[in-house]
Amino acid sequence: MSDDPRRTRVVLPASEAVSLQRATPEMAPLLRNLLELYIHDLSEIFPVELGPDGRFGYEKLPLYWAEPAVRHAFVIRQRGRVAGFALAKRGSPASDDPDVLDVAEFFVLRAHRRSGVGRQAAFLLWDGVPGQWVVRVSDANRAGLSFWSEAIGAYTSGAFAQGSRPGLPGWRVFTFATRARRSQAPSLG
Repeated sequence: MSDDPRRTRVVLPASEAVSLQRATPEMAPLLRNLLELYIHDLSEIFPVELGPDGRFGYEKLPLYWAEPAVRHAFVIRQRGRVAGFALAKRGSPASDDPDVLDVAEFFVLRAHRRSGVGRQAAFLLWDGVPGQWVVRVSDANRAGLSFWSEAIGAYTSGAFAQGSRPGLPGWRVFTFATRARRSQAPSLG
């Protein structure tokens, strides 16, 4: 266990419950606003330009309602209040399998970070959309690498693969099956 207090795992009491709410088209303005905060955070790592209206924008957001069999949008809540979002989709730039599930974007508001909210939200996402998952993280995103490595390791009890993929230089790729998918696997003995 690390002596670094930022790395200490926090277990939230039931009164601090985290939930994942499927986003409806009426929630698009909320997601657009959260995406602005997310992209602003990422602008420390990636070169991102503001549009002429002073916004970063996220042109793929409408696809989350136009392609509901492929894309999934969720709002993360803690005690009913907005704490972030998760965007997931079928197919990943890190896999040749069109059915693999991909964490396309994941964001927790700063006030909720290092409190267990992100970890619980990720677990809820994976349990709620079972299957084979891919999580891609830029090597430049040190906080993201630490978060995803710990969250995926805890969720899978270490049953995940980590590597890179040709065509995605500078990115770490985690792959794993959800608990529901692992429990349905045929016995080898």
